[in-house]
Order: sequence, then C-alpha cells, then structure tokens
Amino acid sequence: MFNIFAMPDGRDEEEVFETLLLRADLKIERIVSWGQVSPEGFWYDQEKHEWVVLLQGKAELRWEDGRRQHLTAGDCLLLRAHEKHRVEYTSEQPHCIWLAVHFE
Repeated sequence: MFNIFAMPDGRDEEEVFETLLLRADLKIERIVSWGQVSPEGFWYDQEKHEWVVLLQGKAELRWEDGRRQHLTAGDCLLLRAHEKHRVEYTSEQPHCIWLAVHFE
C-alpha cells in the first residue's frame, strides 16, 4: 500500500519525483517539494502536456509571458506542451504534494 501524503524516505535537499504509473503515452507521478523552486533563468519546456493538481501546500507558477498562478490544495491546471513555465514558490510547512499526469 502507498499513502500519497507520506513524506519520502531518505529525504534530502532535492525535490522528489516518483513515477506511479508509466505507459507509452501516459506518465503519472507524485512530486514532493518543500521550499524548492526552479533555478534562476530555468524554464520547463516539456514535450508532453502536463495536468497537475496540488494536493497539499501552497505554490506559485510563472510563465515566460509573465503570467503567474498561485495554487493552494485542490487547485489543478493544464500545462500545454512547450508552454514555458517555472516554479517560483513552494511551501515548506506544509510541504507540497503534487500529482502530475503527462500525456500527448
């Protein structure tokens, strides 16, 4: 059994990405973060669409065009393929738990 809200074992300073399901056209992962943000000047530019839901915590995303989105537990959104974005903030307490679904 797996508890989606459990903190990962052996947690260090790095955000944790755990693949929960992997198929040819679909990937579901759990992401756990506690204060991590995207490196200065870095933009995610993904090949696939990503639907994310923030299950716990607070976060802020920013897009290359300047848009920003504050997220709280339960908020979800679709990041389209090649929609450049970055993580500007993740809460430490409570830590952030994301569920991300990558698809074509």
